[in-house]
Amino acid sequence: MKAVLVNGSPHPKGCTYTALMEVSDTLNAEGIETAHFWIGNKALSGCIGCMKCMEKRVCIFDDTVNEFLAIAGDYDAFVFGSPVHWGAACGGMTSFMDRLFYADFCGRGNRFIYKPTAAVVSARRAGTTATGDQMNKYFSLMQMPIVTSRYWNIVHGAKPEEVKKDLEGMQTMRFLSRNMAYFLRCIEAGKQLAVPRPQQEEVVFTNFIRE
Repeated sequence: MKAVLVNGSPHPKGCTYTALMEVSDTLNAEGIETAHFWIGNKALSGCIGCMKCMEKRVCIFDDTVNEFLAIAGDYDAFVFGSPVHWGAACGGMTSFMDRLFYADFCGRGNRFIYKPTAAVVSARRAGTTATGDQMNKYFSLMQMPIVTSRYWNIVHGAKPEEVKKDLEGMQTMRFLSRNMAYFLRCIEAGKQLAVPRPQQEEVVFTNFIRE
């Protein structure tokens, strides 16, 4: 079983990375293989609604979004991490997640469906729960089970060494990781028992405004 941790921070080894490493180390201790993916700090365009992903099954902008789409199907679970910028997920991570999930959804992909996931948020002070709520909205639309901890998945600190001193935050990351490992083992047991997946229906779109 493999999980990939996505670092949405513009800093490759900053506060968000520090929290994700605590998750990764605990998952490894639980027997779950992990990989790390940094979205980078180059400008990422937001979704332009061109709908080309419906035919291409990837985004028309060929950058780290498509790099991740190419490998996402290889993983059994996901953890997405972002710092708080202006009370929300940072701009790069917002653009990344917008296009990532839209390309999979519109392209009728199956890279994410039914795979456990979680959002991890780092901040100096405030905006953490709003950012977590923002990120969880992607997962609920994609039919991804959201794994929780014993507290909201947040850490505090302006520097990595300060994050490490957030003992409750670090513990929260470990609770999250063990819960993730538990769900992965449950899913694996379900596969061995041939438990069928829920029946899917053709998606219906109903506009609020009608003629």
